[in-house]
Amino acid sequence: MPIAAAPLVLLDSVTRVQPQHAGCLVVSGSHGGASVVPYARAVRAWLYVFNDAGVGKDGAGIAALGLLAAEGIAAAAVSHASARIGEAADAWEHGVVSHLNDPARRLGLREGEALRAQLRLG
Repeated sequence: MPIAAAPLVLLDSVTRVQPQHAGCLVVSGSHGGASVVPYARAVRAWLYVFNDAGVGKDGAGIAALGLLAAEGIAAAAVSHASARIGEAADAWEHGVVSHLNDPARRLGLREGEALRAQLRLG
């Protein structure tokens, strides 16, 4: 059964997040590296979705997930093989969740399943 989600915001870059996006489902085309953390801290979304960017050396492409979990911010990454990096609409339409932090798990999201199929927009 799909999870009832907050209003959807598609941003090709998380640098475009605005205060009015607080509490929303923010799907970003950005990688989930540590550099996205200040944006997510500044605007606390219901859930942030990033691209795993192939995960990279030492998990650099998903480093934000753990950092955000420490602050109770739900975050997930879709596989770079399922959605183009830098294209939020592609992540929403085709993204398959590859990584989650604990707050995102508590929302009910699951790895290995399509992002969009797991969420029901209100």
